[in-house]
Amino acid sequence: MGTRKFRGFGLIAIGAVAGVLLSVGVTAVAQRGSPLPLDELRQLTSVFAAIKNNYVEAVDDKTLIDNAISGMVSNLDPHSAYLDADAFREMQTATQGEFGGLGIEVGAEDGFVKVISPIEGTPAARAGVMAGDLIIKIDDTPTKGMTLNDAVKLMRGAPKSPITLTIMRADRPQPIVLKIVRDIIKVRSVRSKMLDNGVGYIRVAQFQEKTGSDLAKELKELGAKEPLKGLVLDLRNDPGGLLTSAIGVSGAFLPADALVVSTDGRTPDARHKYLATPSEYARGESNYLAGLPAWTKTVPMVVLVNVGSASASEIVAGALQDHKRAKVLGNRTFGKGSVQVILPLSESTAVKLTTSRYFTPNGRSIQATGIEPDYVVADTADGDLFRLPREADLQRHLSNPGTSNEVKSNSDQDNVDVPTKVFEFGGKDDFQLQQALNVLAGKPVQKGSARAQAKADAKAGGGTPTRMKITPTGVEPSKDK
Repeated sequence: MGTRKFRGFGLIAIGAVAGVLLSVGVTAVAQRGSPLPLDELRQLTSVFAAIKNNYVEAVDDKTLIDNAISGMVSNLDPHSAYLDADAFREMQTATQGEFGGLGIEVGAEDGFVKVISPIEGTPAARAGVMAGDLIIKIDDTPTKGMTLNDAVKLMRGAPKSPITLTIMRADRPQPIVLKIVRDIIKVRSVRSKMLDNGVGYIRVAQFQEKTGSDLAKELKELGAKEPLKGLVLDLRNDPGGLLTSAIGVSGAFLPADALVVSTDGRTPDARHKYLATPSEYARGESNYLAGLPAWTKTVPMVVLVNVGSASASEIVAGALQDHKRAKVLGNRTFGKGSVQVILPLSESTAVKLTTSRYFTPNGRSIQATGIEPDYVVADTADGDLFRLPREADLQRHLSNPGTSNEVKSNSDQDNVDVPTKVFEFGGKDDFQLQQALNVLAGKPVQKGSARAQAKADAKAGGGTPTRMKITPTGVEPSKDK
């Protein structure tokens, strides 16, 4: 969470973001291990000595060790990584919702830096950076083979300083050159407004330190005059963030002590059931959900999701769906169902390591499959606007223990031209929001594209997904029908 809470503990990270923006929560991690592989370590030291003594140019010890650690961790799965001093510092500040840079969340694909999502209202978003863009050059430096940390270092800089990004976009034959001016990025994680007919709208753009408490304030203000008749919770293009905030957001709408999410891994510390209790979401601070109006537990709800909804967003959507507290509408989510622990190596460096999978209250693992909406609706009436890679598209991604039917981006999106008209989430041209309002009003829901309609029809006549059973020792396949 904040730097004030970094006291040698490990940190749980559930965000799908890498590089520019990293997301963390807090948990204790015991130091344990198995006997060291001495023969393999001798081989490592031999390589170290060979490079030191024979490489064409001198390489300092720190660089060699950093590269060795980075190579070990980055080849495990897409979300494990070595955090050098700069990346570790960035991680600590990013969760507070204010940091320097361009305002993009990035990952790696085929040796290039890929935009997961531009953050609303930032220099990158205003310049026209779009989800799915490949950044092939930063100023005059090609990004092919560049690590995410190195790319982030190049994109960081003093506010008001210029930077040029050269990007490739799927529907453009030629590279696009964008000139952007860096700025202090202040991400407003929660915003709300009243819609017609007594329906409230709340958008969560990212799960930060104060997201839960900010949500509580917005709910109180929305219902200040009279209880709401309906509520839309918008989690589209929300890449995730703090686990504690995801629990708090879920707890605002669920009964006290309701199960929000479970985690399961190899070690006892990786197995835990997270309930909607102050001890899980407030962590010793004031219970910001105390005093919420009673209507928050009963108001009819629709949760909006899409392919850019990942990790913490999927936890919230899955919890509200499993408890039958809300209907989920939109596109299948990203499918990041793993938990990362940040293990400090020193005061300034750390390792982000995948240690467990998480499961929805009904025991569903969404790893590499995502949350299937109750109402499958395209981004626009003409088709899907956001063409993002999914967890299943990433190299070395974890498998799903409950199913072999992983969902990749090209198997769940329309094979038609991408609509060119961009809309504002929560705006008058927001097709999915209009369909959410139809659900709340008891009106028919339009699916949008022909493929979205076909998916919705298939879901209506489909079978029951594989379930997992939550046990005191972990999670295992359920034998119940």
